[in-house]
Amino acid sequence: MQNRWSPDDIQSLKAEYPDVSEDLLLRVYTSRLIGSEPTLVMHGGGNTSVKTTACNGLGEEIEVIAVKGSGWDLSTIQPPGFPCVDLDHCRRLRALSALSDEQMVNELRTHLLDYTSPNPSVETLLHAFLPHKFVDHSHADAILTLVDQARAVEICKEIFGDRLGVVEYIMPGFQLARRAAEVYEENPEVEGLLLLKHGLFTFGATAEESYKRHIEMVTLAEEYLGRHTRLMLSLSQQSPSVSYTTLAPVLRGLLEERTGHSWLLDWRPTETTRAFSNSPRVLDWSQRGPITPDHVIRTKPAPLVLAGLSPEEIRSQLSAALDHYEAEYTAYFERNNARVGGHKQMLDPLPRVFLVEGLGLVTAGATAKAASVAADLYEHTIDVIMDAMSVGEYEPVGEADIFDMEYWSLEQAKLGKKKPALLAGKVTFVTGAASGIGKACAEVFARKGSALALLDADRKALEPVVHALRAKGTKVLAKVVDVTDEAAVLAFVQDTVEHFGGVDVVISNAGSAFQAPIAECSSELLRESFELNFFSHQSVASAAVKVMQAQGTGGVLLFNASKAAFNPGAGFGPYALPKAAVIALMKQYAVEYGKDGIRSNAINADRIRVGFHGSAVLVFDLVSPQNLAELLGYGDVRPVHHVFQICQAIQTLILQEW
Repeated sequence: MQNRWSPDDIQSLKAEYPDVSEDLLLRVYTSRLIGSEPTLVMHGGGNTSVKTTACNGLGEEIEVIAVKGSGWDLSTIQPPGFPCVDLDHCRRLRALSALSDEQMVNELRTHLLDYTSPNPSVETLLHAFLPHKFVDHSHADAILTLVDQARAVEICKEIFGDRLGVVEYIMPGFQLARRAAEVYEENPEVEGLLLLKHGLFTFGATAEESYKRHIEMVTLAEEYLGRHTRLMLSLSQQSPSVSYTTLAPVLRGLLEERTGHSWLLDWRPTETTRAFSNSPRVLDWSQRGPITPDHVIRTKPAPLVLAGLSPEEIRSQLSAALDHYEAEYTAYFERNNARVGGHKQMLDPLPRVFLVEGLGLVTAGATAKAASVAADLYEHTIDVIMDAMSVGEYEPVGEADIFDMEYWSLEQAKLGKKKPALLAGKVTFVTGAASGIGKACAEVFARKGSALALLDADRKALEPVVHALRAKGTKVLAKVVDVTDEAAVLAFVQDTVEHFGGVDVVISNAGSAFQAPIAECSSELLRESFELNFFSHQSVASAAVKVMQAQGTGGVLLFNASKAAFNPGAGFGPYALPKAAVIALMKQYAVEYGKDGIRSNAINADRIRVGFHGSAVLVFDLVSPQNLAELLGYGDVRPVHHVFQICQAIQTLILQEW
């Protein structure tokens, strides 16, 4: 592993934070070095600290430990991400015989220098009980490969000798902190500690020394693994029996049916994930548990292995597999809940990770980020398992320890209790997304938490829209597509399924106002207008409805027709005619697919002058499965004055049953 310490980078950081002490600045710097290496830590894992001084409320300079705060990621951490805790108080806690998790959190929070700081890491006391100024902790893949071994102590002694102390597995908290300090004190010359089934701690008098030791120890582990031939799995050349675009919508819909909320999927069809999923040993290796207990809140104790799927029986097969997983998880919960006193409340019993024969790794999450995090973690899990089986026998923590971590209140707190956004887990598909109504709709639905699939024919206009949305954290799939190209539209719908797992909302918006006196209009012009202003809507809706039907959880079609559909203007016949047909199309979808819970609506706005505050008339027809008898009514007519008011009306239509 490369040592990336750079004095030039440190100087740049000093320029960025001129008022931050050198101790804290160096702590930020090496934390980012560790956090930016995915084979060391991922997605908020790991923690670091520095012992320094700060002034309390009386103006007295006291010793503090600045330690990574909950909710911060080492790769992007900033000075406020290191809450300062009274170090003397932390050290005196070691004299206690016991300290519950809740008491520990209280002791740390009540001795913060700034009460607005985030909660200090749950491993703060472990950092505090060690005497070194800088302490670094990671879950390095190479280290986990060694500490998740039946012969872990023997192997680690062979590699590291007495340079690292070895701490038996204890769940993070007060007892682990005390035991780690005892192991260190048995040999104060050690440069770090190996925590079995958990990870690596290194320490030093300077930030560079602790970081350098960390990289060196991981490098020694990597070199040891490199001297062993990695276990190879043959990748079956046989095509998968079920395509991912067939599997994903059904799986996503079943998850929603069982939980009442939407899910997004992440698919990783690499050679490694496919070979692992196809292996005859997958049912053994994958069920042994996560490579570090911390992962369980993201991945559940074990993945669901799916094999022998057929397109014709896919729904019943997946449903039966989920039934079996839920039953197994419930039994796991009940026996372990009884062990700890029966006071735990069961979390949802559904898998987060799926190993699918022929397709590889699939993960599910309430948000795109959650699904992505689970996929990242399990890709690393596969690598660690393969390496572990190459040097010995993969042996992570047992079931009881996994349960204790999964149902540990301090670990669950990492997931947060924030109420999810209204459209979290939904996928909204928008055509003509680069400007006007389409762009505004994308922005509105992003704020509501939806993932977005955006297409437009104008690359130059689309790119900044996508960049701005992603900068705010929205998950966006975007492509330059001519919506009159039916094959390209269908391909992008399939891309959306591959990327997110399905489609929930379609805002079919792309169009253009073709003009000519109708008697003088050429057939070519009229056909061109129909291709864009009618047939493209049909292409999008037809492809999306098939996905929605596979999901089995309903959906929304929203067509941008035009007031010209009801009130055409002179010279706008080539535009008004296909727009009138779109109204009929909208009603036809409601008639035929309302039974599937798919709602079909249309808006009929006047001209929208982008960037101006003009006026417009919005006409919309509220159509739902419950009021098909009113299909011929024109609903409300109301004045609007800006494109965002149209988006608000669209939002109202789409959200009326969510």
